[in-house]
Amino acid sequence: MNLEEVPATMNSEQVTQGAARAPHRALFYATGLTDEEMQRPLIGVGNSQNDIIPGHVHLDVIARAVKDGIIAAGGTPLEFSTIGVDDGIAMGHGGMRYALPSRELIADSVETMALAHALDGLVLVPNCDKIVPGMLMAAARVNIPTVVVSGGPMLAGRLNGRDVDLSMLFEAVGKFEAGQMSAEELAEFERAACPGCGSCAGLYTANSMNCLTEALGMGLPGNGTIPAVYAERIRLAKMAGARAVDLVRRNVRPSDILTLDAFRNAIAVDMAIGGSTNTVLHLPAIANEAGIALELALFDEISRRTPYLCKLSPAGAHHLQDLNEDGGIPAVMKELARGGLLQLDALTVTGPVRENVERARARRGVVIRGLEEPYSAEGGIAIMHGNLAPDGAVVKAGAVDPGMRRHEGPARVFDSEEEAIKAIFAKEVRGGDVVVIRYEGPKGGPGMREMLLPTSALVGMGLDKQVALITDGRFSGATRGAAIGHISPEAMEGGPIGLLRDGDIIQIDVDGREVNVKLASEELASRRAQWRPIAPRVTKGYLARYVAMATSASTGAVLRVPR
Repeated sequence: MNLEEVPATMNSEQVTQGAARAPHRALFYATGLTDEEMQRPLIGVGNSQNDIIPGHVHLDVIARAVKDGIIAAGGTPLEFSTIGVDDGIAMGHGGMRYALPSRELIADSVETMALAHALDGLVLVPNCDKIVPGMLMAAARVNIPTVVVSGGPMLAGRLNGRDVDLSMLFEAVGKFEAGQMSAEELAEFERAACPGCGSCAGLYTANSMNCLTEALGMGLPGNGTIPAVYAERIRLAKMAGARAVDLVRRNVRPSDILTLDAFRNAIAVDMAIGGSTNTVLHLPAIANEAGIALELALFDEISRRTPYLCKLSPAGAHHLQDLNEDGGIPAVMKELARGGLLQLDALTVTGPVRENVERARARRGVVIRGLEEPYSAEGGIAIMHGNLAPDGAVVKAGAVDPGMRRHEGPARVFDSEEEAIKAIFAKEVRGGDVVVIRYEGPKGGPGMREMLLPTSALVGMGLDKQVALITDGRFSGATRGAAIGHISPEAMEGGPIGLLRDGDIIQIDVDGREVNVKLASEELASRRAQWRPIAPRVTKGYLARYVAMATSASTGAVLRVPR
């Protein structure tokens, strides 16, 4: 949808004012609204609470605080719900096919509720992987004043005197399979890894996107890092509700905030904190809804000049609560601004970026490194190309062991995640191999499943410093190691990854940004002439419709609008 397709004058007067709207008012009266409440700005509260996702079980409390803030500022809150998928529970089986496609359903549901009911503004309350970008996509598409406030990150668990989290537990499964951990130890670990509500404690996709919501300007400072269980999170939700009413009165819309400069800032922060590789899917998808083409080349350009300042789990030992104590995303942005790496005039829901940066304070000086002593001179995410990825691929460079940044080895080719996991646990993958998991892209998977289980198994079995993995699927933000995803074009669309055979020599150069197979172009052409795709795995329901419309990972795996 182009922004101009939504009338700039759309507001609640269309459903509350004039004699012709008597039936509309009658329906509002039926919900308990008063005349006075109907005269105030009607602010939709999009709440993705459910009883399945630990990051969402407490969102009713957050939404209640948002509504209190709206009422205190003179607005009328109207709450509605959206779906949400827990990527961790969906991981490693067919349920993961629904995770990325759910992003589109969430965006569609918010659009439907906001425009069908002529709401004046929105406060969107997500917390986890696809829900955050889905709601941001909707905000850009609907283009009415909007604030996003997440439910906040989970605290790290504690086990035997150390912090633990979900990514460590996935890796513990590999240790168990390798005979390095007992069943009793694994059971103790699984009870300690996730101590309560919130988005899982490391810098995985959910927390990456909640942090980037701040950098984009669509969330209040603290949105990405204030822990879910802190009272400060409730106060933030109240302020978000009040801010939405203020934005309606000043007519500040997402189109004023979600500019190219805002996306440049978000990418810079992403590189500085080493966020999830899934951000390279979600930021282009949000930009697409704002009418902006966000090319992979821009990610690489910004990565090459942005220092890597924070090593959070799974790349390092710190968690989101530690980053919060160190000043959070505003403190990261303050450091980047000191190096001239931000667009300071970009607008946020609280004013120009410049003002947020000036107010920022770094408190501990432990988690956020200075520009003079970064973990690396370049960002934590790298965009790769080569004859295996003509349209691009993505790696979380900051989480790759130094000894694996350049690697050459024989391909072990699998046409599904399940085949690869079976071979890894059967100890059929050996040091030096390059595991290739294909037909897991947006169309081939379908749904571009996350490969956290095989990468975690490799880590847990001690193979992450010897074995690389490449896929046209994607990775969880919890993945670490030489794991290269989003290989584009995907196998289902005839990409070179679909032409590989066992034993082909794969060359990976993270610093050189290349992933290649040592085959002559003539041999690749010969194989292409013989290539046929696998049979579609899904032929009915939502996923079949998704396959028909999904675009490449290199363009954000957005849905192609039929013309």
